[in-house]
Amino acid sequence: MMGLVGELVSELLSEIMVKKDRAVKFRRTLEHLASTLKSIEPIIRQIDGVNKRLDWSDEETQKLVDQIKKGKKLVDDCSKVKHRWNFFYKANYQEELEALDEYICRFFMVDMQTQIARNGLETVNEIRAVIESIAPGKTGLRGMCSPPPPPAFTVGFDVPLRDLKIKLLPEHRSVSVLTITGTGGSGKSTLAKSFCWDPEVRDKFKENIFFVTIAKTPKLSTLVSRLFEHNGYKVPGFQSDEDAVNQLEHLLKEIGKSPILMVLDDVWPETASLVDKFVFQIPNYKILVTSRFAIERFGPPYVLKPLGEADAMNLFRHVASLNQSSSHVSDDVLKQIVSGCSGSPLALIVSGRSLSHEPPSVWLSAAKKLSKGSSILDSSSSDDVLASLQRSFDVLDPEISECFRDLALFPEAQRIPAAALVDMWALRDEDDISAMDKIYQLVNRNMADIVVKRKAESGTVDYNYHYVSQHVLLRELAIRQISQEPTEKRNRLSIHINGNKVPAWWSVQNEYHIAARILSISIDEEFNSEWCNLQPTEVEILVLSLRKNKFKLPMFMKNMNKLKVLLITNYDFNCADIENFELHHYLSDLKRIRLEKVSIPFLSKTGVQLKNLQKFSFCMCNVNAAFKNSNVQISDVLPNLEEINIDYCDMVDLPAAISNIVSLKKLSITNCHMLSALPDGIGNLVNLEILRLTSCTNVVEFSDSITNLHQLKFLDISDCVSLSKLPENMGELHNLEELNCRGCAMLSDLPYSITDLGCLKVVICDEDTAAVWEQYTIILTDLILKVAPVDLNLNWLL
Repeated sequence: MMGLVGELVSELLSEIMVKKDRAVKFRRTLEHLASTLKSIEPIIRQIDGVNKRLDWSDEETQKLVDQIKKGKKLVDDCSKVKHRWNFFYKANYQEELEALDEYICRFFMVDMQTQIARNGLETVNEIRAVIESIAPGKTGLRGMCSPPPPPAFTVGFDVPLRDLKIKLLPEHRSVSVLTITGTGGSGKSTLAKSFCWDPEVRDKFKENIFFVTIAKTPKLSTLVSRLFEHNGYKVPGFQSDEDAVNQLEHLLKEIGKSPILMVLDDVWPETASLVDKFVFQIPNYKILVTSRFAIERFGPPYVLKPLGEADAMNLFRHVASLNQSSSHVSDDVLKQIVSGCSGSPLALIVSGRSLSHEPPSVWLSAAKKLSKGSSILDSSSSDDVLASLQRSFDVLDPEISECFRDLALFPEAQRIPAAALVDMWALRDEDDISAMDKIYQLVNRNMADIVVKRKAESGTVDYNYHYVSQHVLLRELAIRQISQEPTEKRNRLSIHINGNKVPAWWSVQNEYHIAARILSISIDEEFNSEWCNLQPTEVEILVLSLRKNKFKLPMFMKNMNKLKVLLITNYDFNCADIENFELHHYLSDLKRIRLEKVSIPFLSKTGVQLKNLQKFSFCMCNVNAAFKNSNVQISDVLPNLEEINIDYCDMVDLPAAISNIVSLKKLSITNCHMLSALPDGIGNLVNLEILRLTSCTNVVEFSDSITNLHQLKFLDISDCVSLSKLPENMGELHNLEELNCRGCAMLSDLPYSITDLGCLKVVICDEDTAAVWEQYTIILTDLILKVAPVDLNLNWLL
């Protein structure tokens, strides 16, 4: 029977080669099927002789024979589909070709292996004997680690495949390990399979392409055994994992006369160390890893992004069996459903299959639910999508999973400033660096994305240009995570109000007690209802998101005796006036306040202290209004303030009142293009350790009083393009360790007192100004000059 299979396979292959050029609409699928048939021909020849002598049952292969016979007719039919009105036949034939390809692969990759094992050791030994006679020294069954074929229909891989080939194919490239990463269901494994079957890749690596699935609970000796079996070698008896690694290296070196591609699929954090066991110094040996978690030690990963609109629509149409001539679904309905899948290939496939051949009413119902804010994850057919995303969430450690949930507290489709998250998460750690690390842990696990609008060259923590975003489906997963408990018992409570559509429990008269530690409230410009009588006595973090020109803080804030972090962000075009900011008098435990695109008339009339406030941040705010018209010294109101951040604020002068806050340790003023100078009183900040004056393009010079900042360790004046000189007594900054003057092209001369900066270890500058500093390295022998590369990215101006 196996001999007959071989004959039929040869006939089918010939039929394809003759007619694939005529079957233009199916050429790619037919070429894929031809590659499959070519790869199984040697296996059929090897097994045929043993099969005859052992008298295997014909029933095992009869179905395969029937399928191949039907395949010949199918190829002939495909060659006749030429007219545009044959879309119905094209869709059906396409599915049949894909099904035939998948069936043949499954038969030889799975069914045949099971058939051999079922015939017992004697049968396996006979097969090994046959293979031994064909290839002396080899005693195994090939195919166990062959790359599975990708789906015959794929979209969005043209650019990724090109990028992977650029990184992995050239022999002179140093990349030996490359990770493909992305969210669950983004197509990482499919891309890896497509890469393995790409003609250019197969031409380079030939038979030395190995596909090994790692998963969550692998056994190293088992994986290595499969590679020995695949290559036709007798499996050694491994004494230990170390022995298995050594034996694997010997194997790869023996077959490494030709280039080798090793694909390690589905690597999880707990198995990432296993990748190291496969890394050897072998010429032209490349490893491609797929993981939903970035493995940074192997270099920058290749991140697979969601599909664009056109590719998403094409994939959805295919899996939903839609075609232009017979589709009963309008384009508007299609776009609504496809948009709800947010570019996730898995979501598109699941949704498309569930709606395939359904009546129009079912399609309309699905689109209507999505238009009303329903999630694609709420669909009864989306269990696979939810399960895939849930697997990524389940492996997060408890602390990072809490951070993941916090991302759902911010408005949809808005970038989240990293500074806001740091203020929230530093509450647990009292440490901005640890809080920032949590962001990168989420990014490395593909649970969030980070956009850096401008790279900082210094070693200090600067996240003013960092923004966090999240895939829509991941955000919906986070919302599901925080919505599993009753509203009154949740640790996080998120209230989104469109217009005046308030929650059912919203009441002005009745008290509503909540247990939430974090409260997020989002309102739009139409909101004019009275605030409810909320009792948020346990709230420690309040996130207010607005779209209004004027806004009154809710009076229930008086009850927030434990509030430590206040974040107010206005997403409207203009600044929002906060009319009753004096409510902060009741918030004596506040440690951090961050305001974005809001204007407050003053910080204090009465002199009530915010004695615990440590950090105050303003972004696109009217800062001058906040510090003027006060009846008391602002330093008395903020006696323990350690940090002020002012970013993108339209101020001509830095409020003189800031110079009296002697508790300050960090002052950051960035992108304030109207600021011309620092006040003379800046030297009063005797405890200041970090002064950042970045991209203040109108600053011409510093006040000499800056040299009184004897505790200053870090000074950043980068991109102060109008700055032409430094104070003559600059050398009095005896504790200065790092100076960033990148982008200060007019700073062509330095005061000689620079030589007194004995603690100065690092200066960051441009290539043009490096020569100015080099003459001082003779005296400052420990000084390291870092020449920053030219940054043509102007995103920081946005």
